[in-house]
Amino acid sequence: MSDRNISHIPPHKAITAVLVLGDGSLFWGYGVGASGNIVGEVCFNTAITGYQEILTDPSYAGQIITFTFPHIGNVGTNMQDMENQHPAARGLIIREDITAPSNYRSRDSLNDWCREQGLVGIAGIDTRRLTRLIRLNGAPNGVISHNPDGNFDIPALIKQARGWPGLEGMDLARQVSCTESYDWDEGCWSLKDGFSKPEEPEFHIVAVDYGIKRNILRCLATTGARITVVPATTSAEDILSRKPDGIFLSNGPGDPAATGIYAIPVIQKLLESNIPLFGICLGYQMLALAIGAKTAKMHQGHRGANHPVKDFTTGKVEITSMNHGFMVEKDSLPGGAKISHISLFDGSLCGFELTGRPVFSVQYHPEASPGPQDSHYLFGRFMEMIEQHA
Repeated sequence: MSDRNISHIPPHKAITAVLVLGDGSLFWGYGVGASGNIVGEVCFNTAITGYQEILTDPSYAGQIITFTFPHIGNVGTNMQDMENQHPAARGLIIREDITAPSNYRSRDSLNDWCREQGLVGIAGIDTRRLTRLIRLNGAPNGVISHNPDGNFDIPALIKQARGWPGLEGMDLARQVSCTESYDWDEGCWSLKDGFSKPEEPEFHIVAVDYGIKRNILRCLATTGARITVVPATTSAEDILSRKPDGIFLSNGPGDPAATGIYAIPVIQKLLESNIPLFGICLGYQMLALAIGAKTAKMHQGHRGANHPVKDFTTGKVEITSMNHGFMVEKDSLPGGAKISHISLFDGSLCGFELTGRPVFSVQYHPEASPGPQDSHYLFGRFMEMIEQHA
């Protein structure tokens, strides 16, 4: 779309925000949350619940999220649904204006929460049109500009969108990882009891934090394990010195090949230890790279809570929660790596295991938050593997 064919003047005086894509496309709307300009990769998520978990998922670092479900914000926000201490997404795009929250767990409106967290958003745009553009052309770079005065320097915003380097080749795990190791002992949440407190654990799991979600830690703790979380750049020697019974490689943002520059040699040494190992998302991708497979940037990515995946171990189909823009190329898996899970949407690889070794991984998010809990069994499978190798 040519910049010359687009009016740079807001259609009316009530406009307080604009989304500008790198191709010059403009979407006029109304500001949400904090004022200012933010730039990132514009993607879309099809989940109809869990917007707060999505916005605080560290895997979304560097991205602006378009919610395809139109009514975002109607249950407000609370402290329990945070997957990280602060939002990781760079911004949000929604169809309808945020209404007053209607939920007994709500403590703040989404708009107030975004303002307090410094999160910039835009409402009132045609999210169907934007989603179609992403599906046809791939995830573009974009800028959200929220200015209550309604004044926008469109040429400068287009230049900013075009100048952003994009996620390919970008290591973001360092930005979202913890900087010091810590212990975790909080279990999963229930309506009756809130967050559980697991009993005295028998086994010790070391989780490498490339951008780990809190609910992953809760699911691991609920299996009956003591959890130690370590930073993304932790050495293999440090991890093994903690005498883990199992090692977990977490989710995270950015290009796995870029993060793998320092993470892959560590993972290869961990594999030599023969300690049970489980990887999710970015951890899964870097595990694949560590055994000689290849990863690639996806056209639009998989992001939502309704993705069907087949588990070849059981023959069952599970509905899963996904959030990734990179994938492992199925045909690149080396000998000794066995396909365990496949997406029934597009046939892409969603999981593999190493034959005869206590190592497996999946692309999707079995911890949900948000999403269905069909895949919680994988945490139990990991604990069974640990028990067998104890």
